[in-house]
Amino acid sequence: MGRVHRRLAALALAVTVPLATLVACSADHPSDAQPSTLPPAAGIPAAPGTAGPTTTAPRPTAPGTAAPDTAAPGTAAPGTAAPTRSFAVETRTLKLQRGSRPLPTTVWSPQGNGPFPLILFSHGLGGKPSDYRELLTTWARAGFVVAAPAYPHTSAAAAELNVLDVLNQPADASYVITETLSELSDTIDQNRVAAAGHSAGGVTTLGLFSGNRDQRLRAGVVLAGRQVLPQPFTGPEAPLFFVHGRQDATVAYADGRAAYDAVTWPKAFLTVTQGGHVAAGRSLDVIATTSTDFWRWSLYGDDRARTRLQKDATRGGLATLTNRL
Repeated sequence: MGRVHRRLAALALAVTVPLATLVACSADHPSDAQPSTLPPAAGIPAAPGTAGPTTTAPRPTAPGTAAPDTAAPGTAAPGTAAPTRSFAVETRTLKLQRGSRPLPTTVWSPQGNGPFPLILFSHGLGGKPSDYRELLTTWARAGFVVAAPAYPHTSAAAAELNVLDVLNQPADASYVITETLSELSDTIDQNRVAAAGHSAGGVTTLGLFSGNRDQRLRAGVVLAGRQVLPQPFTGPEAPLFFVHGRQDATVAYADGRAAYDAVTWPKAFLTVTQGGHVAAGRSLDVIATTSTDFWRWSLYGDDRARTRLQKDATRGGLATLTNRL
């Protein structure tokens, strides 16, 4: 019995130590990083407090580009073009709950002729979905539904943060995916589902492709994430896009790189050369552009987006890209 207790204690310590490094997220999340050249705040909806939807106007479409409502997601194949127009975005809240775990979920939906792919987004420790609205609205404007739950014990609304509860979040995320697909069945392409997350949300995302594999996932984006306990990536092959600041003092760059190295599927790693744990300004622009390229390729089958990825990643000399897609 003593040996069993020692093993459990060692496991708890192994989990707690890496998760403890994420506590800094509670004082260093994207809401503190306002400077950006992404859409101005006036055009971006804040997370609503009620279930009633709000709508923000689309950004102008680049001159000379086509503007179809959407490619046919259900039939997209390599070489198919993703939407080139910028969609108006509606924001709503789904009041979800998994057992005793409340999971209020903010949804950003493009307004057009869907169905559209779904991206499940997980926030960092002490954060909330609206902290990431600049990035998530960019994805929605490009033709993706984004669902972002506030986790019960790691969000800004939690009465007391519980770092270890991150281990329960992959199951929460899968539940939110199921419920969102049901609630918005006319809007979402059920066969094109992906996951993304920042920091502790990156830990959650990696769990969805390893120990808590959700086999519905077609692709993933990991922002400043790491694996808590090394677990093999399992299930159907899914391309993953990693983003990490070289100067990240919260989640070590080497830890993010180790997670990337463990992936045997198609993958890419964007290094923001002077980036820390939270992106802002021109660095955020690079992340928004390259991650959208990745989604366009992985969820719409747009090979042109994959071709643009290298150029978009290195524009301005702010980042480098290791590309194995």
